[in-house]
Amino acid sequence: MTETDELDAIRERKRNELEQKLNDETSRDAPDGTASPDAPVHVEGADHLDAVTGEHDVVLVDFYADWCGPCKMVEPIVEALHEEGTAVVAKVDIDEHQALAQAENVRGVPTMLLYVNGEPVERVVGAKDKAGLESMIAQHA
Repeated sequence: MTETDELDAIRERKRNELEQKLNDETSRDAPDGTASPDAPVHVEGADHLDAVTGEHDVVLVDFYADWCGPCKMVEPIVEALHEEGTAVVAKVDIDEHQALAQAENVRGVPTMLLYVNGEPVERVVGAKDKAGLESMIAQHA
């Protein structure tokens, strides 16, 4: 098996795991009373991103790549923000959704966009600590 075949197999396995996780996902109530997913939402395209950002008041969209070291460093912080109910988190794999990343002007990863009431209000490029992200979200929540 070549390295490319191995990477394709890993991507397929991960995609299947994520799809299963999304199918099994149950809801909980967010602080604003709206239903919030139990786990970060893995975005499957532009329409899905529009639906997620339109459905929830505050959404932190994390554009990431599996090969990105800073993305891996930020991942636990982003997941903690979601778990604490600070914001709904949506994750966009830039390798799978290159056109969406281009449309959102993502030039480097990690890039995080904060949407409030369906509109982008903040952009963060690069790793940022939890306090900085909480502060940014609190300004718009």
